[in-house]
Amino acid sequence: MTARTALVAAALLAVLAPAVANAQSASGPQGTWLTQAGDAKVRIKSCGAALCGTIVWLKQPIDPNTGKPQIDDKNPDPARASRPVIGLQIFGDMRPVSQGKWSGHIYNADDGKTYESSISHTGPTTLKVEGCVGALCGGEAWTLTGR
Repeated sequence: MTARTALVAAALLAVLAPAVANAQSASGPQGTWLTQAGDAKVRIKSCGAALCGTIVWLKQPIDPNTGKPQIDDKNPDPARASRPVIGLQIFGDMRPVSQGKWSGHIYNADDGKTYESSISHTGPTTLKVEGCVGALCGGEAWTLTGR
């Protein structure tokens, strides 16, 4: 390999390495997702070997009954019922179970309950989020709004 060839190879590697890294990270669900109802955005990021999801935006951030920021008032634990919904981590234990699918638990601030759950990256901008109680499962599609 000549010095010129080595220089060209090094330059190509410097240009292509970030693109490869971005393509690899784009295959996972990391990013900010809008719920199917359009009432919340959840930021998903890696937390060690698991995925974490945190509410970062609400369509209605102020409770119309109190005039104050929405709180986790459906939570049966009185110590947690006054925490703000924005910033609330709704899952932190999603672990990979197959290509493009993670399983764990998800907290639903609408009813204050935690459910067995899975998330599946079904396309570059879609995420299927499912929750189950026993054999009964329900799900919705979230839309990517930003990485």
